[in-house]
Amino acid sequence: MARFLKIGGSVVLLALVLFLVWPSPVDPVAWEPPEPPAMEGALQPNEVLREAELLGQGRITGPEDTEVDAEGRVYGGLDDGTIIRIDRQDNVEVFADTGGRPLGMEFDAQGNLIVADAWKGLLSIDPDGEISVLTTEAEGVSFAFTDDLDIASDGRIYFSDASDRFHQPDYRLDMLDTRPNGRLLVYDPETGETEVVIHELYFANGVALSPDEDYVLVNETWRYRIQRHWLEGERAGETEVFADNLPGFPDNLARDDEGIFWVAIPTKRNSQVDTIHPHPWLKSLVAKLPQFLQPQPEPYGLVLAYDEEGTLLGSLHDTEGTHLRMVTSVKPRQGALHFGSLYNDRIGRLDLERAREAL
Repeated sequence: MARFLKIGGSVVLLALVLFLVWPSPVDPVAWEPPEPPAMEGALQPNEVLREAELLGQGRITGPEDTEVDAEGRVYGGLDDGTIIRIDRQDNVEVFADTGGRPLGMEFDAQGNLIVADAWKGLLSIDPDGEISVLTTEAEGVSFAFTDDLDIASDGRIYFSDASDRFHQPDYRLDMLDTRPNGRLLVYDPETGETEVVIHELYFANGVALSPDEDYVLVNETWRYRIQRHWLEGERAGETEVFADNLPGFPDNLARDDEGIFWVAIPTKRNSQVDTIHPHPWLKSLVAKLPQFLQPQPEPYGLVLAYDEEGTLLGSLHDTEGTHLRMVTSVKPRQGALHFGSLYNDRIGRLDLERAREAL
């Protein structure tokens, strides 16, 4: 027995040494996160998200973003690369297969579904499901994580590349790396050119234009904030913080017809993550652990609403995450908010007026 214990101890010691000397997949820097805001006032928990109708429940996996066509059919991009379409009778069919991971999506004026695919770049899918690649790089740097988009009235497509270093399955490594690997870009369909609007964003995520298209918002997920970049006027070319110290990790965002910006929060702030952020050596170690041993998201449903000045108007919750959880997108269409999720097996739909009343 003593010999067995000695051998076992040696194996454990060797494994520990190998773990410590094994190169980390990240080269992190220190960051001091602000104290998270109290869940009160406009953040007071409620259960409004539990009122949402559920579409495709149990028949789809990971509809990260959604879109709705003129016939009221709801689209969602799934984790197997397919884009499904759900009709008014809740029947699910495959519309297209990108062969990648479709994320943000929106119809253009010609009826093409424009998709930010994490692996394939910025895509255009015609009404018959035929796929064309619009762009895959800017300034000689390929997209590693094409994420979300919004389309201007002139047809230009503003979109995010969350990270040019880490791909979609490794988004947690980008968080631990804590470096500005993301960009906001714009694609001009008239010229076929792609330009960088903002460099060095901390996980560039959701994108939304203002009602007058004089500015564009982009979420910085790992900084718990939303940036505003001015496109027109005296401040054109300037970038400022639109909303800061959010209560969770902001994902996609979209604007409704009253100028309210709806922001999807997949999970609330994680105290373990905030604790290790000031310590690069600790983040290097955590990055080497299997994912199930790394800090995990809390099951929770959360959506925030902001006005055009960046004032928080209110929030929608599912405090246990049993109805809607890991909400990664909120799309206001045809009098309803549509909620996507990176991991859930359903799309939520909530009457828009009911959502506004809850603010």
